[in-house]
Amino acid sequence: MPTIFQERGFRFFFYSNEHLPKHIHVIGKSGEVKIELNSLTLIYNFNMKKKDLKVVLEIVTQNRFFFLRKWDEFQKE
Repeated sequence: MPTIFQERGFRFFFYSNEHLPKHIHVIGKSGEVKIELNSLTLIYNFNMKKKDLKVVLEIVTQNRFFFLRKWDEFQKE
């Protein structure tokens, strides 16, 4: 599960056997979330606090195209 990005105590990554839709996993001290990258929709939230989720969504929004590019690069390997 390669780490793609780290910021403000959150780790953004993909699993090695990922599937569509294109998404990113994020782990922080309060939990884990999975966010669909095209629509920026929360797919699941496992215990992440609301304030942390807000920060994560801001980071994903700001870096969405970077994550999409990394997804495509990762799938080609």
